Amino acid sequence: MTKVLLLGLGRWGANHLRNLHALPIELYVAERDSKLLELARKLGILEERLTANYKDFISKVDGAVVVTPAQTHFPLCKEFIEAGKDVFVEKPITLTSADAKSLTELAEKNKRILQVGHIFRFDPASQWLKNAIQAGQFGRVQMLRSNFSGFKRPRNDSGIMFADAIHFVDLFNYFLGKTPKRVHAVLQDFMGRGDKDDASLLSLEYETDKGVAWATIETNYFLPGKFREVAVMGSELSALCDLNAPKDKIKTFANKHVKEGNDFKAVEGAQQVIETKADEPLKAELQAFIDSIGTRKAPLVDGWAGYESVRVLEAALESARTGRTVEMK
Repeated sequence: MTKVLLLGLGRWGANHLRNLHALPIELYVAERDSKLLELARKLGILEERLTANYKDFISKVDGAVVVTPAQTHFPLCKEFIEAGKDVFVEKPITLTSADAKSLTELAEKNKRILQVGHIFRFDPASQWLKNAIQAGQFGRVQMLRSNFSGFKRPRNDSGIMFADAIHFVDLFNYFLGKTPKRVHAVLQDFMGRGDKDDASLLSLEYETDKGVAWATIETNYFLPGKFREVAVMGSELSALCDLNAPKDKIKTFANKHVKEGNDFKAVEGAQQVIETKADEPLKAELQAFIDSIGTRKAPLVDGWAGYESVRVLEAALESARTGRTVEMK
């Protein structure tokens, strides 16, 4: 049976614990806060598989799931990979693209699995959109729009762009099979935390074989409610997707602009609700990691995908600092 060590039982780590416990693995847990370890005890995880020091279990496990503050990702993942272990690390893979590149190359050199926790790729709705785009159902993808907002406690290990906007940077890279050519960003620090943005607006330009696709990503900690929305607008079809919905998250619109002489008219077409499963994306991505440990097959979100997302955010930071659009190399 595959042996996996979970590092971290914070807000998101607790969700990892619940899902990992439901998988057919031998689960070990490391958490420095002894009070949080009680979460694992309540699930019936044996005391000999719990520790405040992750080093106790490195030699005993096949892989690690790293759900710790972002600044710890690089040293922890490096330690496990060098110890011959496979690693799942929550996004962002690291806080710099240089570290992400180094970590990914290290995993390749050591023939280790390195999977990054870009969870939205594993949502059945995202899979439908990806397949529909690839199949040409949207025609030319002209615009992508997303909103990851809601009133909640700000993370203290990074700004909101690295915490939340990165989700849709990766998802749009996945949809279009490439990274953007141009990045423009505006960041705000309304709470005055100094080095951590609490609202961001990203504009990404992708060059596809059908022309430019323009993507926007909005995030903030202030908008009442909880929004995880995606829109895909194409020349033949458009779709609205609510990733918060339990199932049937997508509604499509066969709307088209049709030229009439020197003008265009807006023709509203048929609407359709797309049936999608109610699968839990976190469970799906963790199962995929366990599968990769056994099969040695590259994960859907490898280290290079994590690297590209961080690279885009670095361009966004430069854009926000200079007020200019940044060309991606």
